[in-house]
Amino acid sequence: MLLHIPEVLSKQDVREMRRLLDAADWTDGRATVGEQGAKVKQNRQLPVDHPAAVQIGAHIRQVLARHPVFTSAALPLRTLAPLFNRYEGGEQYGFHVDGAIMRQRGTEQPLRSDVSSTLFLCEPDEYEGGELEVVDTYGTHEVKLPAGDLIVYASTSLHRVMPVTRGARVCSFFWTQSMIRQDWQRAMLFELDQTIQKLRGRLGDDAETTALTGHYHNLLRLWAET
Repeated sequence: MLLHIPEVLSKQDVREMRRLLDAADWTDGRATVGEQGAKVKQNRQLPVDHPAAVQIGAHIRQVLARHPVFTSAALPLRTLAPLFNRYEGGEQYGFHVDGAIMRQRGTEQPLRSDVSSTLFLCEPDEYEGGELEVVDTYGTHEVKLPAGDLIVYASTSLHRVMPVTRGARVCSFFWTQSMIRQDWQRAMLFELDQTIQKLRGRLGDDAETTALTGHYHNLLRLWAET
């Protein structure tokens, strides 16, 4: 499932975040990946314990916790604290697949990366290049979204960030362990939930929408890992 969720952040939120991020000291992004990833990764990242990263990340997590579309799509069990990257001057990140098991700094609890998310913090006309290219069973998709918009995709997907040839591409990115391990099951539940919401908006809670809601929760109960 490749899902575009618009306007997760307001433009005011983005402006305040960019004010903090643009004043921050960024470090070499290769320090956060293994030997294989370091061969194809050329960007800068904000240290996870940087005050701006902590402040902005906490706000993003609060927004996501109450966002109905993200919750419906990811069905999150745990989400790592958001990270932040910056590409400019030809920087890029070649094709790769995200690591399967990750750990939140300061904890020993492992997280299985099921869902990858990129939250855009700059407008498309601020930079050239920098498209997120995701390869899945339906082909290759190039993603370049307005500031405040989110793209959600399976962490099993091969993907890359194309070279930024003008300006700077600034984004937040993070991973979620879903209650539903399989991407096709998450996609099915998401489509069912969104259909129920549309029917409820037109028909209210009649017998049919109540029955579909019951099927949704029974499938969730069958497949969920908690």
